Amino acid sequence: MVAHFEGRPQSARCQRASSRSALNAWLPEDIRVLAVARARQDFHARFQAAGKQYRYFVWNHAATNPLIRHTAWHVPRPLDLRAMRRAAPFFVGQHDFQSFAANSGYAKASTVRTLARCELKQRGRLMTFIIEGDGFLYKMCRGIVGTLVQVGLDKFPPDEVRRMLAKKDRRVAGMTAPAHGLVLWKVYYRRANAHRSG
Repeated sequence: MVAHFEGRPQSARCQRASSRSALNAWLPEDIRVLAVARARQDFHARFQAAGKQYRYFVWNHAATNPLIRHTAWHVPRPLDLRAMRRAAPFFVGQHDFQSFAANSGYAKASTVRTLARCELKQRGRLMTFIIEGDGFLYKMCRGIVGTLVQVGLDKFPPDEVRRMLAKKDRRVAGMTAPAHGLVLWKVYYRRANAHRSG
C-alpha cells in the first residue's frame, strides 16, 4: 500500500535508501516498507485515492481451517454459489449504498458510490469476494458480503438485492460480515497524482 510522509530535503538516492532503512527499523515486524520514492508536494495517499479493491475471505466447510481462522469467516453451512453469483452483479454500478452501511457517527455528504466489480471466486472450500469501487461507506463491504452469504443460505432470493438498494434502509438488507475476513487489497491512483521517482 502507498503511504506518504514529509522529510528533510536530501539527495533522492540518499533519501530513498535511508528512509526505507530507518522506517523498517522502527516498524513492527508485520509491517515493512519495500520502496520509497519522491512524490509531488501536494500528494496525499488517502485523499487522492481514485478507487479501492477489497477482498473478503470465507471458509465454507463444516470444520474450520485453523490456519486461516483469523483471516477468513468460517461459514459451516453449505452455500449456494450460483445464487450468490446471480446476486453479486446487482451491486455493480452507481447506487445509494445506505442499506449496506453502518452508522459512522457523522453525517455523510452522500451515500452514493460506484462499484466497478463485485464477484465471487471459489477455490476448494475458500471463497473470495472481490469488491472494487470509487469509495466505500463505513462497513459497506461487510454489509454486502453478509447479504451475499445470506443469499447463499437461501434467506434472500438474488434479485432481492435490487429492492434493498432502493429502500436505502439498513434494516432491510442482510447481516454485517465479521471484520476479520476483510482485507484492503489494492488502492488505485490517477496517473497525475501517482508518486514519481527521483
